[in-house]
Amino acid sequence: MGASSRKKKIAVNTVIHIILILLAVICLFPIFLVLINSFKENAEIVRNPLSLPDIIHLENYIQAWTTGKFAKGFLNSVKLTGCTVFIVLICSTLAGYVLSGKRIKGSGAVLMYFMVAMTVPIQLFLFPLYYAFAKMNLIGNIPATSVILAATYMPLAIFLMRTFFLNVPKELEEAARIDGANTRQVIWSVMRPVVSPGLVTVAVLIGLQSWNEYLITSTFLQGEKNFTATLGFLSMNGSYGSNMSILMASAMILIGPIIIFFLLTQKQFVDGMVSGAVKG
Repeated sequence: MGASSRKKKIAVNTVIHIILILLAVICLFPIFLVLINSFKENAEIVRNPLSLPDIIHLENYIQAWTTGKFAKGFLNSVKLTGCTVFIVLICSTLAGYVLSGKRIKGSGAVLMYFMVAMTVPIQLFLFPLYYAFAKMNLIGNIPATSVILAATYMPLAIFLMRTFFLNVPKELEEAARIDGANTRQVIWSVMRPVVSPGLVTVAVLIGLQSWNEYLITSTFLQGEKNFTATLGFLSMNGSYGSNMSILMASAMILIGPIIIFFLLTQKQFVDGMVSGAVKG
């Protein structure tokens, strides 16, 4: 019976690993194609996009970096992403703390409001937002645009942070209160270290979404000097739509930092998602 159970477990694990490997190949194969084609000439790509490059053309990256104005674009993307993540972390942490313990009346109604807000498309608010920003002369202002992004991503971040705060034992906060800690000290010195995996998870999710965002940034960050890396890449489609080698190199420049960032934070991200899934 033990041998039969062991064989069944091995068979199940084998099937699971095969499925995971197939999914990994399906996900990584397009990135691999972009990578190998970024080192080819355009004629090579047209002839056979699946072949390896005969000669590695690093000049594709140099031309892509220059024409896409990625130096300025990356700086703008970092500013936009950093401001958005900072706003979301501060606000979602405070809201998650308050809503996790029913510390205010009507917390259920507030949660329902945020749940409904997640279903409302941002396109409904683009015109009034644009009108208000134009009146206040904030078109092209990166920090102001990050406020819109933060508001868009806030409901999801609040729900995540609330889940992490729900996993904190009440006795921990009660002990801190008995020792004379005020609310600020409880949140910063007691709660923050415990919910730090949640902070990392929210930062990664919001950071990736902000980095890749197109609709809001293309609407409110007008002018090449305000372009993010994503907008810089998309602006090349018209001029270099027929030169696939430059576009492939630009795509690798754009997604390279995202891949590196996720690889560096994947352990904390997975730990945060697992620990936050215990309680809802």
